[in-house]
Amino acid sequence: MTDRAAVAPADAAAIERAGRLLREGGLVAFPTETVYGLGADATSPQAVARIYRAKGRPSFNPLIAHIADLDAALAEAALPKAAIRLAEAFWPGPLTLVAPRAAAGSVCDLACAGLASVALRVPAAPVARALIRAADRPIAAPSANRSGHVSPVTAAHVIADLNGAVDLVLDGGRAERGLESTIVSFVGERPRLLRPGAVAREELEAALGAPLAAASDAAEIVAPGMTASHYAPRARLRLNAGELERGEAGLDFAGMLRSRADAGATILDLSPQGDLVEAAANLFGHLRELDARGAERIAVAPIPAHGLGEAINDRLRRAAAPR
Repeated sequence: MTDRAAVAPADAAAIERAGRLLREGGLVAFPTETVYGLGADATSPQAVARIYRAKGRPSFNPLIAHIADLDAALAEAALPKAAIRLAEAFWPGPLTLVAPRAAAGSVCDLACAGLASVALRVPAAPVARALIRAADRPIAAPSANRSGHVSPVTAAHVIADLNGAVDLVLDGGRAERGLESTIVSFVGERPRLLRPGAVAREELEAALGAPLAAASDAAEIVAPGMTASHYAPRARLRLNAGELERGEAGLDFAGMLRSRADAGATILDLSPQGDLVEAAANLFGHLRELDARGAERIAVAPIPAHGLGEAINDRLRRAAAPR
């Protein structure tokens, strides 16, 4: 553990350095298309233990292993035909598949939280893909923040949470999607949506030709982001607010709160035009900004439940849950 994290622009030299650090058991924060990840060698329990320690993350909460391609996934998990269909449709991209671990898989038990399943993703972001090649092994990488806090979408967000706990931060600019991957489980008889994310349920079901079972069907924690309280800012959230109450800041959507608020109210709009893609990209950044402005309570405008709205509402419910 270092006193202060090194930060480097994510160029070829820095990525090669980061790959060496990972092979040596270090921690590297890096940008994906979703959020910044806190990476370690997924095959090394000692390296993975550093992730849990840095994040203050419960060890029963499994980690996603980031891999190079579908062939790498088939070496780590027993993927049924339906899972392969989703992989071919959405990889590289913001989709995580959970499936039974392969007997010869290299991802360590600790990264899988001792479960018989493994969570796998092939990221699309060029920096993430280059880092996997440089490390030459799966990279376990939850979001690069303290456990339960708002996910980071910039290198500055990583430093704010983890400075001193990470060896290197690759600065690749703002994460494009700003919302974590969708997680689908293929453990059991029917594919299950464990976590809504940057690939909408409707897209997945269209590719499968069948509906997904609901996340609520599973009580146990079998994938990242399933704890009741998660993604939380310091401020308390009040969801589906029609207007601001005294002392509240606002997290708006399509100008609803702004239209009913005083001119001096502190309000950030996820998307003034009502675009759910823009809203997802702005979600964590806006929550962090309202925290930085000292908001103690945040009123959140209603968010439509369709498309990416399902994932946005999932994150907001977890952020607002009792801690």
